[in-house]
Amino acid sequence: MKSSLSRLLGTEEDPRESLRPLWHRTVELARLKHWYANCHVEDSVSGRFDMICAVLSVVMVRLEASELRAESSLLAELFVEDMDGQLREFGVNDVVVGKRVGKLMSTLGGRLGAIRSVLNQHDEAKLADAMERNITYTDDGSSQCVAEKLLGLHDALAKVSGEALIAADFELVEAA
Repeated sequence: MKSSLSRLLGTEEDPRESLRPLWHRTVELARLKHWYANCHVEDSVSGRFDMICAVLSVVMVRLEASELRAESSLLAELFVEDMDGQLREFGVNDVVVGKRVGKLMSTLGGRLGAIRSVLNQHDEAKLADAMERNITYTDDGSSQCVAEKLLGLHDALAKVSGEALIAADFELVEAA
């Protein structure tokens, strides 16, 4: 009864809150300088969005590997919440925010699908091909560099327990 009443009154804690530290860590990982300085991902709104999607996909695949599918979904909800706020900050009006968020979610889903299969196969060449199609680069950008670093991140996160991952209790790896 208490749980139903708490939900009705809105006093129950949002289950996404336990994943907020991981969401913030995911964004930190996507903003590490090596993506932009070494791999030459374009340091723009598009390039940063692309890296957030790529890193978030790696983190979600890691959560799924630990049978933490619900947590993976909650992390995706935090992505949606954040993107909604970002769109509003950019001045997108209420009428089209939902449509744009839907498109961003579809983009994340497509990239997650592409990354999931090649990460599980640990196929750097296929991952580089996928990153060539899904990342905005400068003229001298390197999808091979991004693929190598994403695989490094995948391998590093595989060594982190599910509990530590959810708590974002792991070091940022600049050279991942």
